Amino acid sequence: MGTQSKKENAPSVEDHERQRGKPARRGFVEVLLGGGLAASIISFVYPVLRYLVPPAVANLGGDEIVACKVGDLKPNSSKIFRFGSRPGLLLLTGEGEYRALSAVCTHLGCTVQYRNDTHQIWCACHNGLYDLSGRNISGPPARALENLLLLLYYRPSANEAFESVQYMMTRVRFGWLV
Repeated sequence: MGTQSKKENAPSVEDHERQRGKPARRGFVEVLLGGGLAASIISFVYPVLRYLVPPAVANLGGDEIVACKVGDLKPNSSKIFRFGSRPGLLLLTGEGEYRALSAVCTHLGCTVQYRNDTHQIWCACHNGLYDLSGRNISGPPARALENLLLLLYYRPSANEAFESVQYMMTRVRFGWLV
């Protein structure tokens, strides 16, 4: 019985671990696995939150902008301008007609440009061609470019404005004034 009592009095491996706390390797593995689990949960939850709470879109001009002055474009030329959050294309044809189109290609969203040598609108991404009305001629785009409403404003000079008011006051007869 003498040998049995010595074994009972000797500390076991389990007792030694309880006294010392968790071994360093086990704690390191638990931290590593816990961090990996937390990173996985965050990587799944973050896109869902971004979908549910989209970022605020900056208002970059809305529905109406001034693209250029009437004399700024020469015949058979164009200008790309910002229309809200996307580009627009303003054309002046050889006949003196202004046209405004969306400058976003309907294939992959690249910005189109006017080629005055061919009198066509060209997308450099995949060589798509549009006519001056925005209809697809060739290439991968399947739809026409979106037409934008174009309004031309006439702003008279101060002298012209004075002359037109003077004309209205002296020569035009209003029924309620007569």
